[in-house]
Amino acid sequence: MTSSPSTPTRTTPAAGPSRVAGAFLLDLVLVVIFVLIGRRSHAESFDVLGALNAIWPFVSGMLVGWLISRAWRAPLGILNPGVIVWLCTVAGGMLLRVASGQGVQLSFVIVASVATALFLLGWRLVALFAVRRRRA
Repeated sequence: MTSSPSTPTRTTPAAGPSRVAGAFLLDLVLVVIFVLIGRRSHAESFDVLGALNAIWPFVSGMLVGWLISRAWRAPLGILNPGVIVWLCTVAGGMLLRVASGQGVQLSFVIVASVATALFLLGWRLVALFAVRRRRA
């Protein structure tokens, strides 16, 4: 069976509307959680504007990743869309932070890369194993 990277395969089932919405919302919630954990670990007070200011660059990057990868076609895929969404979230988030005058240091890039990989790829791996187990 030949398939393009965004075509559903045996391990990345076709996506219905509820699966797409669930995957998108899970990515969104995990990106927001990542940012809020970061703010909390730096003892930043929780204020809505401060949180939104920290969240928007990464959510914007995530949205670009969803568009570039056409994640709605097979949202559970690890390489596509998973890795693409993850890379766009981190790279886009960092670029937008720089463009908006927010700080970006190497240690932050490393921590953000690892944490968002665990979040955005981790749930997809769990879903992949669940799909395989259900089919076995």
